[in-house]
Amino acid sequence: MTTPIAYLEHLRLDAVRRELSSGESDQSVRGVAQKWGFTHVGRFSGQYRRRYGELPSQTLRRTEDNLA
Repeated sequence: MTTPIAYLEHLRLDAVRRELSSGESDQSVRGVAQKWGFTHVGRFSGQYRRRYGELPSQTLRRTEDNLA
């Protein structure tokens, strides 16, 4: 059970994670977060960390390392 707003937030966080994990070379955490409607990067980063246990920059870095 969750609220509609919380559900939509989870969908948006999942979309950000998928995009950060996609390996597109020209993306930044800030750009991807803003694309999915997260305007406050610090707050977004905290939400992301609570949901996935790592910072979005760590997801992006790990993806880049795996592609290298």
